[in-house]
Amino acid sequence: MTFLLVLGREPKISLAELEAVFSSNKVKQLSPQLALVTAHSIPLERLGGTIKAAQLIDEPIQDYLSNLPAGKITLGISDYSEHANPRKTWELALKYKNMLKRHGRNVRLVPNGKSSVLTSAASHHNQLGEKTNHIEIVKFSKYTGISIGTQNITAYAKRDQARPARDAFVGMLPPKLAQILLNLATAGAQTGTVLDPFCGTGVILQESVLMGYSAYGTDLSEKMINYSQKNLDWITGRTPRLQKTDAPKLFLEVGDATNHQWKATKPDFIASETYLGHPLSAPPAEIKLKQFQQDAKILLTGFLKNLANQISSGAQLALATPAWKRPDGSYSGVNILDEVDKLGYNTVKYRYASYDDLLYYREDQIVARQIIVLRKK
Repeated sequence: MTFLLVLGREPKISLAELEAVFSSNKVKQLSPQLALVTAHSIPLERLGGTIKAAQLIDEPIQDYLSNLPAGKITLGISDYSEHANPRKTWELALKYKNMLKRHGRNVRLVPNGKSSVLTSAASHHNQLGEKTNHIEIVKFSKYTGISIGTQNITAYAKRDQARPARDAFVGMLPPKLAQILLNLATAGAQTGTVLDPFCGTGVILQESVLMGYSAYGTDLSEKMINYSQKNLDWITGRTPRLQKTDAPKLFLEVGDATNHQWKATKPDFIASETYLGHPLSAPPAEIKLKQFQQDAKILLTGFLKNLANQISSGAQLALATPAWKRPDGSYSGVNILDEVDKLGYNTVKYRYASYDDLLYYREDQIVARQIIVLRKK
């Protein structure tokens, strides 16, 4: 089957995630915002970088709509074509509504407002693609698909904001980004143990167990280990499948990533956000930037050297490392790629995203996250 996917705010990172999960030859970029994926199914709840997914159909859309099961129909249209406009999209929605009414069907249209596409919030809250007869038609150029769902922004918000132990000083890793890091590290593998050696409050560990992986978290701070334990107890308590005897295993211990021995179990994958440094309200001066970069490089190289003899050949790492905003609006990260070869790693490359593309940030953010994906030699 072929699916049309709507990519997230950082589309290049989204494409890299899709390549990791499905392989490069199954992914085709259609536009900056859209991609085609050939797969048996799309695990949308596991893809942090994909907003919507629609299965392409070969039959005329009128025939598809005419064959919907009995009952009221909720219908929306999103047209991502280059020359699409809100008026024509709404006229098309009205055309389909009138056609269905002539067949005796009750139809409610979801308005697009001033856009030719429905927002992810509108699609999600109307359960388009998630309930019977809640239909979103997704169009792009010659392609037409029927939505199979939208990112569950409500669930993401709860997992992010309702966790009992939070600490703004150590950063707020979004669950979506945690999923992306996990997918880049696991490359589509469905089982195994994920190590997060800078686990902080446990966001990556939380998303690991929800995705079916066992989780091994260490941190230099005992306080962070206690926070991770509280948050993992919380997510386990509200997720019945994590309470079963065959649920993913959890391992937590205090440890310095530059010298710790991970003995509880051997990790299969490594996904982590390394120390990003102190929160900043303005781009650092050049002399400060050099110091930040040097400190981060020492930490990263120490960690990678320590890890190298403790993981198997082929094990993959996805690390979010710091990059600092400069006065011209660009970002400058840690120059680590020249070091990884002699430390025993290869850099993982992607068809649709270069290293510089793997930068995750908001416009007002001073410290961004530069993603690095490595594979043990």
